[in-house]
Amino acid sequence: MRVGFIGLGNVGGKLAGSILRNGFELSVHDLDPELVETFVARGAARGESPKQLAETCDVIITCLPSPAACAAVVEGPEGILEGIGPGRIWAEMSTTDAGEIKRLAEQVIATGAEAIECPVSGGCHRAATGNIAIFAGCTRETFEKALPFLTVLGRRVLHTGEIGSASVLKVVTNYLATANLVSVAEALVTCKAAGMDMGTAYEAIRISSGNSFVHETESQVILNGSRDISFTMDLVAKDIGLFQKIAEAHEVPLELSPLLNNIFADAIERFGPRELSPNIIKRLEEATGLEVLAPGFPAEMVDDEPEEAGYEVVPKGGERAFGETGKAVG
Repeated sequence: MRVGFIGLGNVGGKLAGSILRNGFELSVHDLDPELVETFVARGAARGESPKQLAETCDVIITCLPSPAACAAVVEGPEGILEGIGPGRIWAEMSTTDAGEIKRLAEQVIATGAEAIECPVSGGCHRAATGNIAIFAGCTRETFEKALPFLTVLGRRVLHTGEIGSASVLKVVTNYLATANLVSVAEALVTCKAAGMDMGTAYEAIRISSGNSFVHETESQVILNGSRDISFTMDLVAKDIGLFQKIAEAHEVPLELSPLLNNIFADAIERFGPRELSPNIIKRLEEATGLEVLAPGFPAEMVDDEPEEAGYEVVPKGGERAFGETGKAVG
């Protein structure tokens, strides 16, 4: 299977690495020529344009920072639509707007090709090892065709339903992670203000009912001081803005979501859009004059689980199935 990968940023570069590491024939394209050259040096081919990748690859994957960037790659000059056709699959792995992915997918499908949205969740460190989770929105027929490469990109793959469903669920999970990040920041600063040992505070939360994925990962780089989780405030603002848009479209009277949007808007004004997202804690550090640090924590997260073959996750109430490795799921 020939795979074309467009977008070699924080997440995309790690996902493309899994494709290359597992023996697929890979071509890559990015606006940053240095990122492309790192993959060429590892054995990938240099893609000339999205159109050229769509003409020559069985699967064309996009992993881009915004809906606008995705639209430009798909329907702009030398874009995917100019080269894609029957027998090809376009797989969109960005976190994007459900309406926009439906619009672009309709155009791709009109060429005779197939489309699947498959955003990922679980952190950049898990993207690097192929142990990340993937939500896949598409027809069941397309999902079964895509499963062989999706189970290389991620460990747990969930078919969420029609195109658009995966984007909604990914935005929901990112919203929840953001809410947890802000509450973790408040908890850590409060522990510091109360005179707690911060290493002990971290462990108390980790072994308690207050634990979470965000605490186990982002709290560590917060306490280290690097604050590096490979995600920036502008991306958080995009994601929680998309969540707010979904809620408003369905007339859900949210209370917490508008507050989170205001908190990140204030942080972006203070620290800039490309500030690392865990530095949302700086708002409270500056307000209190405290520095929330502790020795012994890593500067970045590394997935310490061995890479395993992926499998399909079946929702509760669904039929029991077996993944690619024969592992029962569901």
